[in-house]
Amino acid sequence: MRTGPWNTERVNPIAVAIPLFFVSIGVELGVARVMGRSVYRFADAVTDLSCGISQQVTGVLMHALLVAPYLAVYALTPLRQGGAWWVHLETFLLVDFLYWAWHRFTHETNIGWTTHVVHHQSEDYNLAVALRQSITSSWSSVPFYLPLAAIGIPPEVFFLHTALNTLYQFWIHTELVGRLGPLEWVLNTPSHHRVHHAVNRQYLDRNYAGVLIVWDRLFRTFEPEVEEPVYGTVEPMNSFNPLWANLWWFAQLGSDTVAAASVGEKLKLWISPPHWRPSGLPPHPEPLLHRREDQVKYDPRGFPGLAVHVVGHFVLVAVLVEVLLLSELTWNAAALITAWVLLTVTAWGAWFEGRRWAMAAEIVRAWLTIPALVAAFGYDWGVPVGAGVTLAILGFVGWRRYGVRPATA
Repeated sequence: MRTGPWNTERVNPIAVAIPLFFVSIGVELGVARVMGRSVYRFADAVTDLSCGISQQVTGVLMHALLVAPYLAVYALTPLRQGGAWWVHLETFLLVDFLYWAWHRFTHETNIGWTTHVVHHQSEDYNLAVALRQSITSSWSSVPFYLPLAAIGIPPEVFFLHTALNTLYQFWIHTELVGRLGPLEWVLNTPSHHRVHHAVNRQYLDRNYAGVLIVWDRLFRTFEPEVEEPVYGTVEPMNSFNPLWANLWWFAQLGSDTVAAASVGEKLKLWISPPHWRPSGLPPHPEPLLHRREDQVKYDPRGFPGLAVHVVGHFVLVAVLVEVLLLSELTWNAAALITAWVLLTVTAWGAWFEGRRWAMAAEIVRAWLTIPALVAAFGYDWGVPVGAGVTLAILGFVGWRRYGVRPATA
């Protein structure tokens, strides 16, 4: 699933759907408990949501740049297809096929994997994983959709169908829905997408579909779900830091680029599959061959009170994100809110992992709280709410420093 600020209109369908995402996650959690299944881990789920939040808030700042190429190509083409029903059908099919092509590119080249690996890092599989997105994913998809502008697909039609394609893919990120009979032949279903997220050898780089699984069947990248999937990445990231999640594979490639012996290998690295490494370097790990119950997931212990702190402040983060996505703000105000949100989710990851700098991040976040809330709500609400939140953060930092023993990983 790829999300991104693709709308030319101010109201973003993804932003409007955010409350429904959270309701659906709550329903999935409740159903899983009734079924006696455990499909969520708190820190992992928070990291999933933090990655999605990071992608959305940074997308607001880059919105104009992201949509500019499509608008520019459309302005230059002499073709205009209008908004007839058949144009919508054409756009639906072309968007879905080009999504398949982009998705395959992100798995089969290192440069593409840097923009998509974030979505696959979770070792769980649930609706929260659907929201785990990379800050750079929208950038890598832009060139794939430009042919639609060249053949005269109106921007409003294109942006509508990319949003609908994205929204469809939310519900297929679940373990609680089994096979769906004849629909499995045509649609991308939870069963098909579980295969896509798995690191079992036979499942790697399969089932790239967005809505229609027919593209994978036509181009022989389809694999049915037979063996129980094991989720994550072949080489685990082992971190709950959402910013590091976005930088991790860039760092891996940067290190390998420096170590490569020749210029040719340095260049080849970026267009090669993620498992390829320059000569003289040890190979990447082999795909997992064991059963799910043998998998040791990354799950450092937090400390008492952390979950309450995160959940309490997550409510404010969610509100600020909605304000940022749905309101007309100046660029400076949006940048300030974005910085506060990114610092907040990064601090959570640091707390989960017991990092020494987590406390410093919280103090800086407290310092930015009032300005960020003033930017979002003005002085009448921003100052009193910001003061209360600042005191809560500082109180948590003090309690963490003097009232709780250090977390152990």
